[in-house]
Amino acid sequence: MKVSAFTFIKNGQVLGYPFLQSIQSILPIVDEFVINVGESEDDTLELIQSINNNKIRIIESKWNDGMRDRGYVYGQQKMVAQFNCTGDWAFYIEGDEIYHESDLEQITKTMEMYLNDPNVEALVFDFHHFYGNANSLLNSPGWYRSEARIIKNSIRSYAPDGLFWLVLDSNKRGRYPRAKKTGVTCYHYGWVRSEDQMNLKSSKVQKYWGGEPVIIDYSRMDQSIIQRFTGTHPEIIKDWLPKENGLYKTDPCYKPTFKQKKHQAIIKLEFLLGLELSKKHYKLV
Repeated sequence: MKVSAFTFIKNGQVLGYPFLQSIQSILPIVDEFVINVGESEDDTLELIQSINNNKIRIIESKWNDGMRDRGYVYGQQKMVAQFNCTGDWAFYIEGDEIYHESDLEQITKTMEMYLNDPNVEALVFDFHHFYGNANSLLNSPGWYRSEARIIKNSIRSYAPDGLFWLVLDSNKRGRYPRAKKTGVTCYHYGWVRSEDQMNLKSSKVQKYWGGEPVIIDYSRMDQSIIQRFTGTHPEIIKDWLPKENGLYKTDPCYKPTFKQKKHQAIIKLEFLLGLELSKKHYKLV
């Protein structure tokens, strides 16, 4: 079994991504790591080169700033990296995602288990979305609770944006991949960065969705979906994490939006029915 990892990154340093920790968190269990580095305004490329590991293969690219339709440029850059993968599996990781060292063996075993099963095309991880600080998680159907992050490199797949895949059985219509769960959680730290870094990101990337920059204010969040994290963080990210204690507290005067109230209603329905109703970009088999 050969495993390829891949990612894309641009301005990772100035935007505060823990991209070096992200890469290194799964480097031990992959045979190659394809990294598509967009033309940046900082030392992102040099920092990745400093890892100095022969598994890493770097591609340098220039983003199409004229592509401003629903984040499709992210899908383009994801596929530049994926199309250069040569493994049986292609393991996609984003620059703010980390995997726990205690879970790496389970990930490998799951890939081995389903390598020759033609009915399984992708593998799914649960997600911890940290918010505001390293002690607080978001739990809401508005924040994807699970997502496919590993896909077989032998099937026709593409990404309409950076988040998910579609599989092409024909040339005209895509479907979500058939998947199995790994039983492993991905640690997503994007919303632990400072508000200044998040607002800088908004000013630089919102254009790719055809919109104007939005103001990021962590305090404007529904407090009811914020839960305390009681586990342990991956060792590789601990020095990067902010050192605040306690559960993150939002503005007590903040009134949830219509969409957030809708998610509150779905959460109540989940509790009553014993179901998990968040959107999924895969089909469990």
